[in-house]
Amino acid sequence: MDVLDCISTVARPIHDFGDEFMSAGATAAIGLHAGFGPGRGFYCRGRFGVLGEAPAAVVQAVQGFLGPHLVTAGWLAGRPVMPAQEAAACYAGAVRAWGRAHIPAGVDVERFNHLAQQLIDAADGDALPLFAGWRAQPCPGDDPAGAAMQRLHVLREHRGACHLAAVRLCGLSARAAMVINLGVEQATRYGWDEPQPVAAALSSRWQRAEQLTDELQAPLYASLTGPQRTEFAQLVQAWTGRGASADTLSPQ
Repeated sequence: MDVLDCISTVARPIHDFGDEFMSAGATAAIGLHAGFGPGRGFYCRGRFGVLGEAPAAVVQAVQGFLGPHLVTAGWLAGRPVMPAQEAAACYAGAVRAWGRAHIPAGVDVERFNHLAQQLIDAADGDALPLFAGWRAQPCPGDDPAGAAMQRLHVLREHRGACHLAAVRLCGLSARAAMVINLGVEQATRYGWDEPQPVAAALSSRWQRAEQLTDELQAPLYASLTGPQRTEFAQLVQAWTGRGASADTLSPQ
């Protein structure tokens, strides 16, 4: 399988499976059990806790695609519950629990772990701090299904970080990219207050950003052989139950 074909095949399944985890009631329940209140405290403090005790404005700048008020409120709400690195470890535990519960029986998670780690090791983390933070998060060796989900999450963070860089390089704000990609109503759901429609002429910039995101991910997938890329794509599809799709991704 060609590098770009592999990327286009796995991008949406990886994104959507991670999105399901982030929005699941079971994930929220882990946060509640850990002491986080209802809302975005566990999500923000847990997902972005790999950045350390950063000011909310820095967290917002790193993650980009969620509205600043949503991120600030969630980050500050989670701060009294536990330190950032502890929250990240708790969130990683929730990631792994989701994997153990939702990876279908019969998927070769050991092989997925081998190929996914090869991709992760091949990545250049420069200018991708959220990805770098998650790559540095310890991943247990005695929990293959949980480790597979954590590696999938790390790969999801890589694409998200690459996409934020690509969007800005193409002259778009994160807010504009969300409106172009998802529409005004959905952009509001992701925390943008009263987003306005974006000029149609800017859509070509977003399409270029999508292409550039694939190009930024290409060195990872070039680290696999053609047969390995085919195998990795098949594992992702078997795991998530999804094939490639031309639908847009919500880059958060």
